[in-house]
Order: sequence, then structure tokens, then C-alpha cells
Amino acid sequence: MQTFTECIPCFERQIEKLASMLADDDFELQKLITSQCQDIIRQTDTNHPPPELAARIYAQAAKITGHNDFFAQYKSMANTQVLDLLPSLEEQIQASPDRLLTALRFSLIANYIDVGVDGEFDWESALSQEKAQERMGGYFRFCQLLGTGRSRVMILGDNAGEIGMDTLLVKQLKALGAEVTYVVREKPILNDATMEDAQFVGMDRLCRVISSGVDSPGTLLSRCHPDFLQELHAAPIVISKGQGNFECLHGRVPGIFFALKVKCQVVARLTGFPVRTSIFDQLTAPTLGSDAQFDRI
Repeated sequence: MQTFTECIPCFERQIEKLASMLADDDFELQKLITSQCQDIIRQTDTNHPPPELAARIYAQAAKITGHNDFFAQYKSMANTQVLDLLPSLEEQIQASPDRLLTALRFSLIANYIDVGVDGEFDWESALSQEKAQERMGGYFRFCQLLGTGRSRVMILGDNAGEIGMDTLLVKQLKALGAEVTYVVREKPILNDATMEDAQFVGMDRLCRVISSGVDSPGTLLSRCHPDFLQELHAAPIVISKGQGNFECLHGRVPGIFFALKVKCQVVARLTGFPVRTSIFDQLTAPTLGSDAQFDRI
């Protein structure tokens, strides 16, 4: 998707928070970060997806401050707390009549909660709420593909913490005989998962983990490794996690299953679903806004 006018205020708020976080009480540094990053907004080609602009903003902040992993502490905390949660969530999955679907739902929940804040998050309540807010029109087709021998699955990861929850999904896919490749960012950007996070949560011990080559909060095709692009286009089944990946890939790579929580009005308009809706669907042009249902647990 392109960067819409409605996206700009969101970026301006992000810049203000970033400057405050990085500069603390150094108001001159805050002013410098804010000014230079806002200049990037003014110079942006709006035909590019929002993660392209985000990558440029955070690269400029890194240049000014000399640091490039602003969220390292948060990511470590999120990964640690999710690992503590996994045994109890694994029990819920094993007790479910559709283990793959329940693992997928947990994966979607992890995409939008702040997993680094509170280890006492009510997952049972969240799972019940997830069912009420979800539109899983692609699930039946996904299961069909898994059962036709096209069982090579590529998962485009999103955030730290969330990657730990995705290990539950990977385990269920493997139990169904799928060969899974999990994809991470090449370099730190926001709280997105990198190879270090994959190793921390043990994803690399469950399946093959590779880097897309990007340093942006989304799989920007123009920044990807050529080898990764070749694998992406050859993969029979691709799951794209999160809104950033959706912003980069919707309409650009056919057949992808998007797994995301709608977090803004722009994406709500593009998908045809309200803000806060959880989606698992291919979201091709003819089916935008579809409300296909399946048997619920």
C-alpha cells in the first residue's frame, strides 16, 4: 500500500515519542531528532509503503544518537515473559478440538498485545474475545493447501515476544507434516524480531530461520535479499504476520495469507474490516471485506 495522508500524523506522534525516549532531558537533542525526522516526512515519496518511511526515520535517529537498537531491552523482556507463558498456552492448545486454529489465534493475539508489560495477561479471556473479533476467511483454504502436499510453509515474522508465541504455531504446522521456514529482519528496527530473537526463543531449533535482508518494520521487497525473494515467490504457502508486512506486501505478492490485527483506519479501509478485527485471509482484491465463516471452537 502507499503512504496515505492519514498516516502522517501517526508518524509525527512516533517521532515525538522517539525523541523523548532517546534524548530524555536533553531538549536540544530532542529538537534535533524531531526536526530532522520531520524533514524526512516532508521529503517522502508517498507511493512507497509506510514501513519505508519508518525505516528512514529510525535510521536518521540512529545516525544522530549513535545507537541502532532502541528497543533491545523491551525485546528481551517480551521474549522472556512469553517463554514463561508458553507451557500453560501449550496445554490449552493440546486440549483444543482444533489445535492449529487455537495456535493461530494465540499468534494473532500476540500480534497486538504488549507482551512485555504484564505476565498476568488473561489469555483465556483474550482467546474468547479473539473469536468475537476475528474474520478467518482464509483458514479453510489454508487447511486445504496443507492437505494437498503443498506443505512447505513460510512465515514472515513480525515482533519480538510475538516470535515466541509463533513457536506454538510452528509446532502445530510441523505436527501436520509441514516443512516450515521462519523469516526475521536483518537488522534491529523498532521491536521487530531478528535472528537474535529467533535464537533466544528457540525458533531456530524448531525450524529453518532465515533473514529477509530488510532493516524496515515490514518486508519491503526493494530491500530484500535476492535469495530471499526467490524463496518467497517459490513458497507454496506464505503467512505474513502483522500490519507492517501487510502494508508492504498487499497487492504485490499474490496468494499470501495475511495474519494481522487491524490497527488503523487506513488498513480498515483497505481490508474492509473495522479497526481491532483480527484477520487471517488472503485478502485479494475480489474478496476484500469477505466474512467467510467456519466452525468455531
